[in-house]
Amino acid sequence: MSSTIATSHTGILLGVEALPVAVEAEVALGLPHFQIVGMGDRAVAESRHRVRAAIAAAGFAFPNKKVTVNLAPAGLRKDGSAFDLPIAVGILAASEAIPAAGLADYLFAGELALDGQIRPIPGGLSLAASARDLGIPNVILPAESASEASVIDGVTVYACRSLRDVAFHLKGEGPLPVAEMPSPEAFQSVDPLDLAEVRGQDEARYALEVAAAGGHNLLLVGPPGTGKTMLARRLPSILPDLGFDEALESTRVWSAAGRLRGRPMITRPPFCAPHHSVSDAGLIGATAPPTPGEATLAHRGVLFLDELPEFRRNALESLREPLEEGEIRLRRAHLSITYPARFQLVATMNPCPCGRYATARPGLCTCEVESVRKYRARISGPLLDRIDMHVEVPPLEQAALVGPSGESSVDVRERVVAARERAAARLRGVKGIGPMLVNAAVPPGLVREVCGASSEAQAYLAELVSGWELSARAFDRLLRVARTIADLADRATLEVEDVIRATGFRVLDQGLE
Repeated sequence: MSSTIATSHTGILLGVEALPVAVEAEVALGLPHFQIVGMGDRAVAESRHRVRAAIAAAGFAFPNKKVTVNLAPAGLRKDGSAFDLPIAVGILAASEAIPAAGLADYLFAGELALDGQIRPIPGGLSLAASARDLGIPNVILPAESASEASVIDGVTVYACRSLRDVAFHLKGEGPLPVAEMPSPEAFQSVDPLDLAEVRGQDEARYALEVAAAGGHNLLLVGPPGTGKTMLARRLPSILPDLGFDEALESTRVWSAAGRLRGRPMITRPPFCAPHHSVSDAGLIGATAPPTPGEATLAHRGVLFLDELPEFRRNALESLREPLEEGEIRLRRAHLSITYPARFQLVATMNPCPCGRYATARPGLCTCEVESVRKYRARISGPLLDRIDMHVEVPPLEQAALVGPSGESSVDVRERVVAARERAAARLRGVKGIGPMLVNAAVPPGLVREVCGASSEAQAYLAELVSGWELSARAFDRLLRVARTIADLADRATLEVEDVIRATGFRVLDQGLE
């Protein structure tokens, strides 16, 4: 035969999903030449050198013929070094060094070192899920990436350390080890921070509990040194563990970003705290190459923005869509990517540029009223409207600093879990309610129906709308917070006192200046 063609299967990450890619390798008569086509980036082009060296290191002779590798579909841009292993396997099969008959039953991915060793790649979990969806029963991944992929049912994941081991496995001369799902103990994690470390601030602590129980977005406003950042960083410690489906979603995101670092699965809500200099792409994700941003890494967890007004306006405005829809849609000329981004936003800010506005000690603030307005105007009204709770964190009294510590995160979490269970029991089965059974996720059209406000509470809410000039969105969010307060108090009906307590968590609507 003048030429031999073999096809291996792999995938490419597009956001957090993996799209199938066929690697077609042809070994033909002609002058020795090795070419890779199919719209690959520079890492793919440089794969020629890694593959040639790795094949030699594995003890095989690289074909002294014309070698052409096509990555199909050719119109889809290919990024990264994960194509090394399937390219090498395809060339070995086309040169009849290994059998080509069984390649259709495998999906391959891995970066090759020059000595034939196989390095880890991001997205192992997504690749395994893609193989399952395509009906491919086996996946061969680097040993460091195979553990995370083992949580996918319906496929057998093999862990490999070298190209030589893969070749022997395909020849039937030495089976690769099957990656096993880690034991449940490996999934357990303990939050290093505890709410008991925060002194005083009883109202802010309660606001944090309400935010956790209802999944509400939270903005803490107060002078420097009052504990805003301490409180915000301890929000994950009072959130319940992720369910299996939620954990799988979060782990898939972190796997695609290459950020798992050996963890088998994320079972606690992730916490992301980007620096205020973060770019738009760093916050919501990029397309070239497709890379999840901090908002996506916080999916099913907490996105913490410390000193909110210091972030770039464009970056903050890019959060408006995920705060409403729970996902980020990026569209470019020839590419469209959707990233999951259902996170809980918690942010902090000073009340003015100097941070001392409206403190208990008058005269400390040196800011003009106009400068205070300009400072707060850095956060747009539409973004502020999407934050359910604006809570004042006042300066601490000296007695609170030396007083007893507050409740631990474990104790508070018990109440949070109980309140979420009450909300879930009320929302389960209601038509139009999504999979997230928390008050913050109730669609606008169903808020009044499912909150169960008494007639007195409804009359009080009507007065608030006219007095505060609340937008429809802010009104719905106020009602959701009031419903969460009632759930924490184990009240089936939302009462006036719940609404009054909720209005205390909208200080920026009341105007501090």
